[in-house]
Amino acid sequence: MDTVDVAIVGAEGLVGQELLKILEERRFPASSVHLYDTDRRPGVEYFFSHQKLEVEEATPDIFRNVDVAFFCDGLDSSRRLVPAAVQSGAVVIDDSGDMVTDGTVPLVVPEVNADDIAQHKGILCNPGSSTIQLMVALFPLHSANRIRRIVVSTYQPVSCSGTAAALKELTAQAKRVLEGRRVCPHMYSHQIAFNVLPEIDVFLDNGYTKEEWRIVEETRRILRDDAIGVAPTCVRVPVYFGQSQSVNVEFESAITPEEARKILAQAPGVRILDDPTVSFYPQPWSASGLNQVFVGRIRRDASRSNSLSMWIVCDNLRKGAGLNAVQIVEEGLRRDWIKSRKRRA
Repeated sequence: MDTVDVAIVGAEGLVGQELLKILEERRFPASSVHLYDTDRRPGVEYFFSHQKLEVEEATPDIFRNVDVAFFCDGLDSSRRLVPAAVQSGAVVIDDSGDMVTDGTVPLVVPEVNADDIAQHKGILCNPGSSTIQLMVALFPLHSANRIRRIVVSTYQPVSCSGTAAALKELTAQAKRVLEGRRVCPHMYSHQIAFNVLPEIDVFLDNGYTKEEWRIVEETRRILRDDAIGVAPTCVRVPVYFGQSQSVNVEFESAITPEEARKILAQAPGVRILDDPTVSFYPQPWSASGLNQVFVGRIRRDASRSNSLSMWIVCDNLRKGAGLNAVQIVEEGLRRDWIKSRKRRA
């Protein structure tokens, strides 16, 4: 496997910091790692493999010697810098969601559609965290019994906003509420402490939010099936880490909870936690720091034939962002679909 020179654009954000941690934990074959941020704070440093790395300003000329560039710095940064990275010869893993509708850019969850990595022309897309955990859990079932319809409600923590400011806002608001003081929201439309907000990203003309419609488009693209019905509702909850999903799935033919458990028990990246007799089911706090997608409360839908309901949880910063991006590159390197500049020369 090649060793590659790596850049993380957005290194000061929550996803960027998680990426750095995951690269070290997995002993990723990096010959060098460079940290960048468009809104960097002077003097900020992080450690990687016992080395001190300073965060530098992200500009179009930083990619000359970069083999793989992870972009987790937001939409504006990606639109401005991704073309420069690709032109310089770097392979981009983009986490901004800017290219969800671009059919020429592979949208990859390695457990589901790793073969799509081979089609890249310099850019590979990380799906949204909601889609990633949904696909890891549902693709094995879809492969055994085609899915016709998905109704999903996501319960997304403040860390899904991608910045430490969101964590601080929840903490500060909770403190003010408990002290009986007034809360003035900054990051969200309303108070998030002791509250839930059915609004993530902007509202579209069709009544869905942009985050909700992203799940629709990404699910259909990854499963290669535009006929699948997807009805999402995305909710921000006063949790720091770990995204939960209430999912109802209608299949083409009958399937029992026992059959679903048997399929998921053998699925890569999935772990079943499902024993309601002892209140054993996935929870966001216990998924924090772990790589798997956890599935529980698998049961028949009493109101609809061929349907199951279930509860899906994962760490949104790990498998829902950083780990998925790293796995894309690892798989590309392993299959020789991503190469270092030296190999390409």
